[in-house]
Amino acid sequence: MTTLHLEHPTHEHTHGEGCGHPAVPHGDHVDYAHDGHMHREHAGHWDECEPAEHQAHEEHTHQHGQDCGHESVLHGDHVDYLHDGHRHAAHDGHWDDH
Repeated sequence: MTTLHLEHPTHEHTHGEGCGHPAVPHGDHVDYAHDGHMHREHAGHWDECEPAEHQAHEEHTHQHGQDCGHESVLHGDHVDYLHDGHRHAAHDGHWDDH
């Protein structure tokens, strides 16, 4: 999956352990959920970490929701659920893998 490189130029907050925002392991880095966005540190600045393409998690049968046991994170106009190092979002009857 390709990730767009969109710098967040006015992001003055430094994310890290204890910063108050959910940390989301994502491949070789950590994203932080902040104000409905996912941020990652990159080359001395913070990027918006968004997938560039739709990627369905075809074999994901677990139904996320309130009290499902996975942390929920507001992400734009929907909620992602943190599950096994992935962010899952409901989409057209299946779960997308962010």
